[in-house]
Formats: sequence, C-alpha cells, structure tokens
Amino acid sequence: MNTTTGQHTDDARHTPAEPPVIREPRHVPLAHVVRAGVIEGVHHGSAVVLAADGRVAFQAGDIDAAFYPRSALKPVQAVALLRAGLPLDGALLSLTAASHSGQDTHLAGARRILEEAGLTEDELRNTPDLPYGSAMREAWLRADRKPTRLAQNCSGKHAAMLYTAKLRGWSLEDYLDPAHPLQQVIAETVEDLTGQRVAQVTVDGCGAPLFSVSPLGLARAAAAIASAAPDTPEGRVADAMRTYPEMASGDDRDVALLMRKVPGLLAKDGFEGVQMAGLSDGQAVVVKIADGADRARMPVTAAALAHCGIGADVLGEFATAPVVGGDTTVGRLHATDTLALPAA
Repeated sequence: MNTTTGQHTDDARHTPAEPPVIREPRHVPLAHVVRAGVIEGVHHGSAVVLAADGRVAFQAGDIDAAFYPRSALKPVQAVALLRAGLPLDGALLSLTAASHSGQDTHLAGARRILEEAGLTEDELRNTPDLPYGSAMREAWLRADRKPTRLAQNCSGKHAAMLYTAKLRGWSLEDYLDPAHPLQQVIAETVEDLTGQRVAQVTVDGCGAPLFSVSPLGLARAAAAIASAAPDTPEGRVADAMRTYPEMASGDDRDVALLMRKVPGLLAKDGFEGVQMAGLSDGQAVVVKIADGADRARMPVTAAALAHCGIGADVLGEFATAPVVGGDTTVGRLHATDTLALPAA
C-alpha cells in the first residue's frame, strides 16, 4: 500500500514483498496436556525464532501462511501513530499498545489521552465491553456496571488513534474505516515493518481494521521494534512497553511478568493464541496456537525463547501450567519435543 498521508513515506526502508499465501496452515503439535502420564490433549500451532541477524534460527509448523496477529499487532500500530505525529511517550504510549485489564490506572490513562486531545469517551468507536481482567470484570458485575468503550481493553489504542487523527486534521467519526488516512498509515507501517504486503484486511474484535500477515512477517516486525534506536518511533514504543509493561497489559498478566523477568524483552499477546516477543539484540519469537487456546500460548512461547539463549532459571515459571484433579495437581501442560533445544 502506498500512501502520502504518513510523515515517514519518503524514508521507507524497503519495498514490501508479496503478501503471504492464504491457505489452511500446516500446523504441528506444539503443546501436550498430560494428566497422570497420559496425553489428554494436544495443541497444534506454529512458531518461529529469528536470530539477531534476521535469519530463521528455528521454525515449527507453517510460518509463511497468512494469519491474523490480533492484538499482538498493537506495537506496530503504535509505531504507525508515532510516525503520524502522536506526541505520547512513557506510560501513555505503553497504553496505546495495550490490551489492558481495565484497572483504574488504565481507565485513567485512556481518559488522559482523550483529554490531551480535547476529546471525550463519546467519540470512541471501539466496542463497549466489561474490563478484560477477571478481578476487574467481577467487580464491575457486582456493582451492576454496564459495558463501556473506556473499559474495553483496546481503549488506549482507540484514544490514541483519535488523538492522532485530530492532530493531522483528519475526520474523527470514521477513523476506523480502512480507507481513512490514519488506517492507511497503519497499513503502510505494517507492510514496512513486516517486510510483506498485507494479505487481507478485516475487522478486529474492537472494531479497528486488522491486517493479515505471516508469523514470519510479525517476527520481523517484533525484531525491528525491539532492537530499534531509542530516538525512533520503534524505539520509543519498545522503551515505553519495557518500562511500563503493566500499562500494556495488567499487574498480574503473564506478558508483564515475562517482560519484568527478561531484561530487554518486548512482548505482546493477542487473542486466538498469538504471542510476539523481541529482544534488544534483534532476536524475535512469534507463536500461534491453532485452536486459539490461551493456556498453551505461554508454555510454547517459553520453549521458543529458550532458542534465544534465555535460561531455564528465568523461563521455568512460564514453561508449564498445572493440570488439576480435584484440589491436586495431577499433570502439566508443556511444550512438545518439537520445540526442544538441540542436544549439546
């Protein structure tokens, strides 16, 4: 996609390659659910690990087929907004790339973005929802509070989209239209950072346009953002998310805990079992769980990150999940041997 609406058009890095092919992905078994020594369930999927020089260091399944990154694409969208002139940094920029839990700090941050733009919650066009975090959602239900656009987990992104559109003098009421100048800048940035043309455009759960790339393309974008110089839009997004990981997720979310545990790691999850992660040296990981099961996402991601040289002492708490019988742990969910490190 070629546009003249973004501020970065003249210094585009490269011409994107052809879009990934749309087909049934050739997924492979990535996680086993083991109950008392018996494999009770199998989660298929695909995973890719990029080396610091950009080559594929490890792959399992189909890393070239088109897929939807869902919210794992939000750091790329945040880069696009900065390229278009969004003047945010720090915690509010992290919230721009967030699938937040709906904590008070998240709602206050989204309100602040709108206030800085001279806008109100009424101008948001994301889908009203209850908070994403289980504790916050339960508290809202107990208080008989209704779904709102601000509580929906993408409200930071939508507030920042509106702020950017207003600064550029673009229309606000149709900012989610794929033909809108704002969404054209985002599409161009997706193609720039992934290195491939978008295969398909649809609508995400929040109502925003969603762009289909490949797991390999998303890994390239993760590497580009995580390893970027601090004074670039990519570097600013990486710094904000690393410094304020809870603003991009929530206090008890696994991605925030993982970023706190691994220095230099940038991580973003997405619905339907998607995870992207990048390291400051340019290594990157993308995982897609075929059946969308979130329970398999982090154990598979931990196994993939081991290929980046991160030790078991760091990844151990993320590498398995308990299988419970009654009030007793009777098994574990863990990555299959497909993701095992080569023997020394």
